[in-house]
Amino acid sequence: MNMPVTERLGLHIKRVEQELMAAKHAALRPLGLTVPQYAALYTLDEHPGLSAAALARACLVTPQTIATVLANLEAKALITRRPHPWHRKVTEVHLTDDGRRLLAQADAKAVAIERHIADEFSVEERALLIDLLARASSRLTPPHRDTEEAGS
Repeated sequence: MNMPVTERLGLHIKRVEQELMAAKHAALRPLGLTVPQYAALYTLDEHPGLSAAALARACLVTPQTIATVLANLEAKALITRRPHPWHRKVTEVHLTDDGRRLLAQADAKAVAIERHIADEFSVEERALLIDLLARASSRLTPPHRDTEEAGS
C-alpha cells in the first residue's frame, strides 16, 4: 500500500531532527564539541557518577559510541573516571571543573537554538507539539510489562 511522501510522518520527523542536529553541530564546533559529547556532558551534569553503560542508554547511543565519546572527553580533561566505591567492576564518570565550564557555554548555544524553534510557536502550540510527539513515540515503543500487568 503506497503512501504519498507528504503524508509520511517519519520523513518529516527525520528531516527536522537532522536540521536540529546540523544546527547544534555548527553551534558546538567552535567549542571543540560534537553533539554526542555535549549530550554526554549534559547528562553527566544532571546525573553525576553514571557508568558508561548507563550514560549510553541515557544518551540513546551504543556502548561503542559512548566509549569513543568518553575517551575524547577524557583526553580533553572534561571528565574523570573513577571506580565506584562499592562495585569494583563499575566505573563512575564525573565532569571536571573545565567540563562544567565548557558545558555552560555549550548549553547556552543549544538553548538558543531550542528557543529559536520554540519562538515559532505559541505556548499552546508548543504544548500540543510536545503532546503529539509523545503520542507518536508511544506508538513506536512497546508498553512496559508492569503497565500491561497493572491494566489486566
